[in-house]
Amino acid sequence: MTGEGGARRAPWSELREQLRAAGFRPSRRLGQNFLLDDNLCRALVRDAGVAPGDFVLEVGAGLGFLTAHLCDAGARVLAVEVDARLLEIARRDLGEAPGLEWLRADALAGKHRLGEELAAGLPREGSWRLVANLPYSISAPLLCLLAERESPPTSMSVLLQREVAQRIVASPGDPSWGLLSIRLQVLYEARLGRSAAPALFWPRPEVESACAHLALRAEAPCAADRRRLSALAGGLFGRRRQAVARVLGDLFDSRPAAEQALETLSIDPRARAETLPMESLLALARSEAWRTKNLR
Repeated sequence: MTGEGGARRAPWSELREQLRAAGFRPSRRLGQNFLLDDNLCRALVRDAGVAPGDFVLEVGAGLGFLTAHLCDAGARVLAVEVDARLLEIARRDLGEAPGLEWLRADALAGKHRLGEELAAGLPREGSWRLVANLPYSISAPLLCLLAERESPPTSMSVLLQREVAQRIVASPGDPSWGLLSIRLQVLYEARLGRSAAPALFWPRPEVESACAHLALRAEAPCAADRRRLSALAGGLFGRRRQAVARVLGDLFDSRPAAEQALETLSIDPRARAETLPMESLLALARSEAWRTKNLR
């Protein structure tokens, strides 16, 4: 098994024997489904636009299948893996390739905070990318936490559960349009990429996977407005089937204030949250009533 640039990889049969010898059994909780298809790994790196010298974060490096192709593209790679057995096999197989740094760490310290070791290894300024076959269980919180950093990734190209990918790229009115879509699209242009059938993984997941690509917008709301938007959208989409005037009346602690805000912004008070475009949601988050309630 080789990468496009010739990086030598042990055959899958040999790697699988090493896994057996290490007593490894894939964990569903950790989302350990290895992408074995070289062509898809190569395509993901190409679609992500990885260029020589780019700093790339890879979370869930596993046995290094995608890592090898990132290295072949000339990237400086921070490859993060929580399972010490996998990391040992990957390091032994790939060696210390130029620009490759291995990190054994948990990417998350709970749902609302990045792991300290990972956070310490990320750039504090400049351009960088996330390219990864993400464990399903951490994909949504990880993407949001990375997006909310002071220096967020310039782009994120990730392979994840198709349902989550559809939520990321959804548009207003789509059943999948919701808080995840809003938290990411307020900062990124999002599009759906290639699909990946379960047969391309070991072990086979029970669902289909798909790539989601996010590119940082040239202009985006300030951090304070994004926080207010996230809080507001969380309240609205918690009651997505109810008329927006009713929900906002409770969120603003004042039905008259909610109705005034909706009238000022020409938003139908009978509309539901799932139909509101980003512009309307952001305008509500910037309204005086919501700013007063969320002084931060």
